[in-house]
Order: sequence, then structure tokens, then C-alpha cells
Amino acid sequence: MINPWDFLNEYRNTEIKGEWPTIPEIFRITTKRFPENRCFTAYSPEEQTYTYYETLKIVNNLSNYLISLGIKKGDKIAIVGKNSPEWAIAYISILFSGAIVVPMDYGLQTSEIIELIDKSDSKIIFSEKDKYSEIKSKSINLLNCISLNKNYENYILNLSSSEQHQLNTVSEDDIAAILYTSGTTGVSKGVMLTHKNFSSDVLLAQSNLNIYPTDVFYAILPIHHSYTMTSVFLESIFVGAEVIFGKQLVFAQILKDFKRGKVTMFLGVPMIFNKILHGLLNGVKKKGYLLYILIRFLMSISGLIKKTFKFNPGKRLFGFLLKQASLENIRICISGGGPLAPSTFKYFNQLGIDFVQGYGLTECAPMLALNPVENYKETSVGKILPQIDLKIINKDSDGIGDIVVKGPNVMKGYYKQEKETLEAFTTDGYLITGDAGYLDKDNYLYLTGRKSSLIVTEGGKNVYPEEIEDAFQFYDDYEQIMVKGYIKNKSTLSEGIEVLFYPASELFKDSTNDEIKNRFNDIVKEVNKTLVSYKHIDRFFIVTEPLPMTTTKKIRRNDVISSYESLKKF
Repeated sequence: MINPWDFLNEYRNTEIKGEWPTIPEIFRITTKRFPENRCFTAYSPEEQTYTYYETLKIVNNLSNYLISLGIKKGDKIAIVGKNSPEWAIAYISILFSGAIVVPMDYGLQTSEIIELIDKSDSKIIFSEKDKYSEIKSKSINLLNCISLNKNYENYILNLSSSEQHQLNTVSEDDIAAILYTSGTTGVSKGVMLTHKNFSSDVLLAQSNLNIYPTDVFYAILPIHHSYTMTSVFLESIFVGAEVIFGKQLVFAQILKDFKRGKVTMFLGVPMIFNKILHGLLNGVKKKGYLLYILIRFLMSISGLIKKTFKFNPGKRLFGFLLKQASLENIRICISGGGPLAPSTFKYFNQLGIDFVQGYGLTECAPMLALNPVENYKETSVGKILPQIDLKIINKDSDGIGDIVVKGPNVMKGYYKQEKETLEAFTTDGYLITGDAGYLDKDNYLYLTGRKSSLIVTEGGKNVYPEEIEDAFQFYDDYEQIMVKGYIKNKSTLSEGIEVLFYPASELFKDSTNDEIKNRFNDIVKEVNKTLVSYKHIDRFFIVTEPLPMTTTKKIRRNDVISSYESLKKF
């Protein structure tokens, strides 16, 4: 059997010193294999494109400059910025210098970023200009601030050292990055991931997915997050593909970039895919209901052919539709970061785009499971990657239990948090994911939800909010949804199930409060008909202000629960 990582054998004991390559080793190898391939591209505020050869030249220069500032192996250097070639160049250069990269959430308040600089012991920060001056003036521990913006002081691409310094070499077990979790359900922790964690995850994922040097990735989700960092940024440089950096989560601009860049690989969260699909199908509906019925019928035939014969006729059948939506070049879509409606999964595949779903968490760099393109299961989050030992413990009568995992991609621990690190693992060394689910006979994983958000009903049944939220995903009447438990019976402390909706802007604009409430009452009734009785929704509320979210579009559940009484709702 030929594995995607077998090409490394040619470079062992020369460029590669360990079992898995470090990120600097793989970037040099990729540049040697594909020097003229486009590496990083952006269209805004002006077009920038760098080949692998050009990027390596800049990286060597910048890493030499960092060492001239006194950076030593294992020092921490932070980055806070929007997706851009400069961000990517900073990341790679930090690793070439032997330092550890600390990517920070650009959406944080500057005061929070300064706290993380101190918490991570970062000595230098690469920053966008709007945060640059305040960070520089208020952070007392920094040696230097470097700008990610052109025509601004200390711009990253203008820096150099007159002397040549010896680069600090790193090994596969050295820490490459400290990623601070977004804290949707708890306090943010610094996840320490090694070069081996990243490299193994990138290469093992390719066993379930074919990626080529001719592919073009599109990075629109924040690159500081492990999902985009590994599955877009690092995945592309391991194969010699191009990354185009999107600047704003504006669908018209995303589709324009798709067409201009001839994007083939698009990774996103369920919200993005649902909106694209709704837009496409609603466009067909507007042209006539009979046409819509015909298209849906042909889609079902297309899906049946693909599942049965492993041949995808959708691109030929629906090429005119895909072109109208600027999706004609898209080869593969991957959804992660949350549960995806099986219908969305199914419809994209029927239209001719290979659509797969994955599962992972930051502590695992992050991928653990991915649906193979040719053998996907619509209700599963994917097949467990090779060399990953994932198992279910503490199973209930339905076979659902806690998901725990071992593997070469599992973190070293939490930075300067020994107690939390110990608590994150079982006594026999498995990482506790905090998720619940089950495996089928083919080693495909099915999620039921987060253990921390579990609802226990009056009949003693366990219900995961994500299961119920999933049932609403094909309605476009809301912008946000959150399912939670509430104390229904104080004597038994049993819980009922309630839903919070934040309606789509069109509803707020065109409808009265009573009309909005009636519409969601109808939706809840429709969904309840599809659910078993113990999962039925007891009540719902409509909030008039958006629920707080992370930059990767996950609702901050703890923040909502703690401020629940003050939420404006009807």
C-alpha cells in the first residue's frame, strides 16, 4: 500500500532527522520539489503572490533577523493579525529561528492580548497596525513589535540583519506552537503542540483525502485557530499547494475570490456551507417550482450513482448551477468546527462537489477523523485516521460514551498548567476529549455532543444540545440557535429542553414580534415531530441581540448561561 507520507523516505537522514519532519524541514523539502508553485496569495488590499522559492528566501532573511535580536531556541513569539501572506511568513520564520509561535485571536481586546503575551512569556509580537501601538506601549515584557502592514513602521518584509547568524535547529519533539483555546465552555488554556503533532496530523489526514500540488486552498476562517492552521495553511505547504487568504466573511467576496483564484479546496464551518447551499437552491426556486423539483430529482439520482458506482456525475449535470455560484472549480469542501446537518452533506455531494466532514480538537492538532471522499457516511464525522488510537469508555446502554484518544498528534500538555494537564488524561495516558459518541464496525465516529452541556431529562434520559440544534440546520429563519437545559422540576432537579433563537435580519425588519414568535412556534412544532419524545423541546425564546461568539463562529455557551437573565428575549 502506498501512503501519502512515503515520499519522505527519499529525504530521511538528509533533510529529515526524525520519524516525522519538522515544519522547517518540510518547507525546505517542498520548496525543493515545487520552487515555482504559488505559495501564498492575497487580493486585498492589493494583490500579493509569493512562490515557494520567494517565500523561503524571505523566511531565511526574517528568521536571521529574529536571531539577531537575541531570540534563542524555545523562546516564544506571538502573532496577532488577520489572514495574510505576512501572517504565514511570520509563522514559518519564527519556527525557522528555533522559537515557538504563539498565534493569538485577532478578535480579542488589546488588553486580553497583552495578558496572553505575559501568560505565554512571549518576547516579540507580530501585530496588525491597529493594535500595534497600544501593545508596544503597554506590554512591558516585549523586546520588539513587528508590523504585519505595509507602509507602517517596522514592516515585516523590510527587516534584515547585516550579519549572518546560525539558525537554531529543532527536532520533531520540540514545541512548535502554543495555541490558546477559545474558551467556549471554560478558561482559555495554552495547548503545547510539537512539530511531530502537526506533521503527523497533516500527513495522516491525507490517507482519507487526496491533495495535490495543483490544488488551491482558500483561508477565510481565522488562521490562528487550529482548524485553519493545520487543515489549510500547513496542509497546503506539505504538498506544495497554494493558499489564498480571504479577508472578510462576506459571501459575495468569497465567491468572487473563488472565481478569481480558481479555488479547489474550501474548508469552512457549517454556517458557511448552509448559507451557500440555501442561496444556490433558493436561486433555483425563484426560477420556477417545476425547475426546482426537476433539479432536486436529478440531484437524488446523481447522489445514488455516486454512492453506488463511486462515480460523481454531478459536475456535468449541474455545472451551469455551480458556475452561477462560482463553485465550478471547487473539488473538495470540508466542514469542521461543529455538527453539520446530514442534508447539507448530502446535497453538496449530489451537486458534484466532494464534501466531507471531519472531527478534531485543538489538543490533537486538531484532526482525529475525516470522511474518505469515496467512502463517506453522511451521519458520521469521519473515519478515524491511521495510527490514531481512539476509543469509547464509560458506555451507556446505547453504546454511547466518552471519547478518549492516543496518537502522534496528541498535545504535550497545557503551558505552565501541570494540574490541568494531568486532569486532561486518563490514568493510562488517553486524552479526554470532553465529547461523547460511538464508533461503528468500520471505525467511523458518530458524535452525540459535549459532556459539559449534557441535559438530563425527567425520565433520566441523556440529551445532547448539539443533536437538537442539528435538526434545525436547514431552516434559514435564524442567524443563531442555542439549545440548553433548564430546571423543570425543582424537587428532582430534572431538566427540560429550551431553545434560544436570534432571528435572521429579514424577520426583524419585515415582521412584528407576534409574527416572529408564531413562525418559530411552527418551526419548533415541525422539528419536534422528527424527534423522539424525550428530546422534545418544551419552550423557546427569541433574543433581540446576537449571542456572544468566538471568532470561529461558535456560541460562547458559558457566557450565554451566565448572562441568561439579562438577555432581551420574548
